[in-house]
Amino acid sequence: MTDPLAPLLELPGILDAAERARDALGGVHRHKANRRGWPATAAEAAVRAARSSSVLEGGSMDFPREGEDGDPILAGCLRVGAALDGDALQNMLPVWKRAPLQALARLHLLAAADLVEDHTLLGRPREADGVGERLDLLAQLVTGGTSAPAPVIAAIVHGELLTLKPFGSADGVVARAASRLVATSSGLDPHNLGVPEVSWMRRPQIYRSGAEGFASGTASGVGSWIMYCCGAIEAGAVEATSIAEAAGADK
Repeated sequence: MTDPLAPLLELPGILDAAERARDALGGVHRHKANRRGWPATAAEAAVRAARSSSVLEGGSMDFPREGEDGDPILAGCLRVGAALDGDALQNMLPVWKRAPLQALARLHLLAAADLVEDHTLLGRPREADGVGERLDLLAQLVTGGTSAPAPVIAAIVHGELLTLKPFGSADGVVARAASRLVATSSGLDPHNLGVPEVSWMRRPQIYRSGAEGFASGTASGVGSWIMYCCGAIEAGAVEATSIAEAAGADK
């Protein structure tokens, strides 16, 4: 069968960008603080990722004070972050590898639990033309339908879910979490130490314009989005290094 992502790998700079992203995360995993202390740095990365994802979704990054109601978007992002950390991640990964659409439904349930009144809609894709078919194609990519490098697959999954908006709520949160699952399940970032969400949050207009370029479906738009996401992985590795160095300094 023809690899559907093969043409993208022929675009200038894509393979080099993917390799730089892989090298950057590899360096983070080799950091002395992460050799044994990675559970602590992964937990911090999950919180930073959740807060950044919340801001991108229009929510807050500030934890509520005692007695105050928390921001529902941030609460959902934190639940998603917890599901991608520690023992919960080990429970999620087999589902993602075997039945990624079930994992996406679970992520949506966690992300949008406080955002929709009708809880029967949680985890259920919209009944709109093309949504089911495109989700099926995405699932095929994730379960072995391409030999593209993991950073490229992560970017495609991320961009497709942003474009498709399969659930109609918290779709950006789900998209960013799915890109993390690609990175973890592929071995690109096995402990989820990277925090590309911080880079996306700091330049939201570039993030949104990049997603619009992906949605255009043109080679230049999709290629630019992949390059951008690979760059964010590199920036996320820098953020992860700062977490590791702080953890080392605390000992």
